[in-house]
Amino acid sequence: MATPLPPQQPAAPPPPTPEELAAIREAERKQKTITAAIIAGIVAFLLLLGVAIFFLLQPATPTDKIRDVFIIVVALESLVIGVALIVLVVQLASLINLLQNEVRPILHATNETVNTLRGTAEFLGENVVEPVIKLNGYLAGLTRMLELMGLKKK
Repeated sequence: MATPLPPQQPAAPPPPTPEELAAIREAERKQKTITAAIIAGIVAFLLLLGVAIFFLLQPATPTDKIRDVFIIVVALESLVIGVALIVLVVQLASLINLLQNEVRPILHATNETVNTLRGTAEFLGENVVEPVIKLNGYLAGLTRMLELMGLKKK
């Protein structure tokens, strides 16, 4: 008697090599450095803006200069929003390109595979399973008939 095989577990990916680990750490370090530089730049900009506003709020400063500073701040803010919108449009174009050129072919290939499997299942059902079931039925009937006639024991 054949012993049933245990279910196979999916193979775990091999552990990364030391070179790969070093490359991953280097990439993480670069990303952290870039993030820290961006945050430091934003903080420096805000500090300079705060110092400028402080000096403009001195009693000798006329209010038209404060108005001008706020107009400049709003203009800079609109520039930042414009850059963010440009980045958003570029990312959206990249996503659309990904969907059209990579996801759609994968879905098409998957659909073809499912159709092939459906056809194979129908073929096997008609040409293999049905005849085997009929043969088993005939053999069961023949066995029962031989048992009833006393030629075969139960």
